[in-house]
Amino acid sequence: MKTVQVMLDEELLAEMDADEEVKREGRSAFLRRSARELLRQRRRERIADAYRRGYADAGCRLRTRRR
Repeated sequence: MKTVQVMLDEELLAEMDADEEVKREGRSAFLRRSARELLRQRRRERIADAYRRGYADAGCRLRTRRR
């Protein structure tokens, strides 16, 4: 692993430090998991968009799932 420096505003840091996961696992673990989850979510969204565009080009309509 590499060490990186991250600047956070005081409100966000206070909110993060109040979180149970941060208290249990630490800031670094929390930030790693959060970044990983965000990147996975964005990847899923890009793939879903590509499917929608692909099927739209073929004259089909896909229903989107609401969460």
